[in-house]
Amino acid sequence: MTMVDWIFLAIVLISTAIALVRGFVKEVISLVTWLAAFGIALAFSQTAAVLVPEAVDIPSARVAIAFVALFVVVLILGGIINWAISKLVETTGLSGTDRSVGMVFGLLRGVLIVAGLLLLGGFTALPQEAWWQASTLIPHFQVVAEWLLAVMPADVARNVQW
Repeated sequence: MTMVDWIFLAIVLISTAIALVRGFVKEVISLVTWLAAFGIALAFSQTAAVLVPEAVDIPSARVAIAFVALFVVVLILGGIINWAISKLVETTGLSGTDRSVGMVFGLLRGVLIVAGLLLLGGFTALPQEAWWQASTLIPHFQVVAEWLLAVMPADVARNVQW
């Protein structure tokens, strides 16, 4: 195995371990919270910019401040919801199952992260590098990356070379 194989293996193992410790419920709520924070901040930062004090006279800076504020508020609210639901899971005695399913979720997330990295690498000349060609694990992760590639727009996907 090459160094890149060990790095990819570490990514998958770390993701799996984190999800095992945190559990499925926390992982999913965290993911949804981050996506919601980004979506809400993106959708409403322009509108919320009027609430930023006029001392900030650059319009784009006001939008950026509103974006960050909305993002942080949604993350805090999501964290509170996550804490409450996690306590509920603990009191129902489902924490063992929650952690086991969380481990599977973390494994899948780690594989998707590595596949995403391979996709990004596919937009460059990295696939022609000797270490890429010598990798034991890249061909396996590349199968998943090709699934992701299939759902990408055709004009983007055609730029991936491996």
